[in-house]
Amino acid sequence: MKIAVLADIHGNHFGLLQVLKEAKKEKVEKLLVLGDIVGYYYYPDKVMDILEQWQYLFIKGNHEEYLSKVLAGELDIAILDEKYGSGHRAAISKLNDLQIGKLLTSPEKLLVEIDGLNIQMSHGSPWDANLYLYPDTDIEILNLASETGADIVLIGHSHYQFLHTTANTVLLNPGSVGQSRSTGGLADWAIINTKNGVIQLRSTLYDSTSLINEVSRIDPGNAYLKNILIRNRN
Repeated sequence: MKIAVLADIHGNHFGLLQVLKEAKKEKVEKLLVLGDIVGYYYYPDKVMDILEQWQYLFIKGNHEEYLSKVLAGELDIAILDEKYGSGHRAAISKLNDLQIGKLLTSPEKLLVEIDGLNIQMSHGSPWDANLYLYPDTDIEILNLASETGADIVLIGHSHYQFLHTTANTVLLNPGSVGQSRSTGGLADWAIINTKNGVIQLRSTLYDSTSLINEVSRIDPGNAYLKNILIRNRN
């Protein structure tokens, strides 16, 4: 079976649509989604609707936790507005109760078995959901993934795509579908062939013009939201 690994979509359905067009051409049958449907950008409702057209498994990320705390009255949404833009407000206004409930009750990590492969789904790291792991993180820290006992350990959170192999496991960060921190206008993801264990790192071009215009309209004071979408573009 071919499965697509997606992380950090962040309300960017433009990137997701192009990724899943490619996934369909590649005959992907299942999606593993590593959290952060919400935050930053403005269409988590469309993201959820698109995902529902597929067979998928989802874990929650730190932005779902932020949303949970806002709804529980434990976090002032103005703090999120200032740092991340209006994406959490969009989630509250656009997602229905069923969608919010699905996001907030999802597990923080999940171990799944597909075709004999044990796959650990995590957001930040298998031992700390809020820990950022990068391609240049100390190798001794990356090697801790082997302690999970899984054949493949999936992580997101840092928005940087990389693959790290230890003696008995593969650590895979597919990068971010919604907000690549390497190159704006690219949606990063990965494909795993569970029959032969082959992993492909993928980067899909999408038109971010509409999203950039939306940022200028909705969050004109947050330069980061726009700048990250045009980073390193020629």
